[in-house]
Amino acid sequence: MPYLLQVDFPYAGPWGDEMSNAMQDLARSIADEPGLLWKLWTENPTAGEAGGVYLFADRASADAYLTMHSARLKGFGVPAVNAKIFAVNEALSRIDRAPL
Repeated sequence: MPYLLQVDFPYAGPWGDEMSNAMQDLARSIADEPGLLWKLWTENPTAGEAGGVYLFADRASADAYLTMHSARLKGFGVPAVNAKIFAVNEALSRIDRAPL
């Protein structure tokens, strides 16, 4: 069963194309994480928040990534990391065209 991880945290930028350029290496690193199926990068300059929505193949992979990523973000000086993990109902999600 896949698991969805939702993460957000305070972030002062850069945003948009500048963020894309600055985070290329990090994105490549995340792509190699065990159990990761995909990630959507999120940003909200108005609220000063960034984060992501991740789909993992299993709960253990989501938990391990969250532990590692929270420590990494705190190492970057991020004061608080908000996260939630959800089991995915595949049958209903497929009806609504989820990229499973």
